Amino acid sequence: MTFESVGPDRVVAWIELGPNQHTPWGVVHGGAYTTAIESAASVGASAAVLDRGQFAVGVNNITDFLRPLTRGRVKVVAEPIHQGATQQLWQVIISKADDGKVLARGQVRLQNVSLDR
Repeated sequence: MTFESVGPDRVVAWIELGPNQHTPWGVVHGGAYTTAIESAASVGASAAVLDRGQFAVGVNNITDFLRPLTRGRVKVVAEPIHQGATQQLWQVIISKADDGKVLARGQVRLQNVSLDR
């Protein structure tokens, strides 16, 4: 995953997907999307609490798979739904870079924890 921008209220990244991420049926495995969703949400949530000496770890990840893909560049956009003192909730959308069609969406709940752990 290549990050274009990272901030406490938005993360934008992209991934080039292809045969290395395929299922035996020739489409991108859902685990590739789930991993990207968790990563983008974690990076953004951590950016939001870094100034408090914390980082964020995922405690729940729900991913919906909407369209299959065989190969191509996808855009990953993560934005917070809620940013609390102890937990955050982020939504992440993965879409085809060429036409914007949504491939997957996810919601990640994250726990804010001390960097001293």
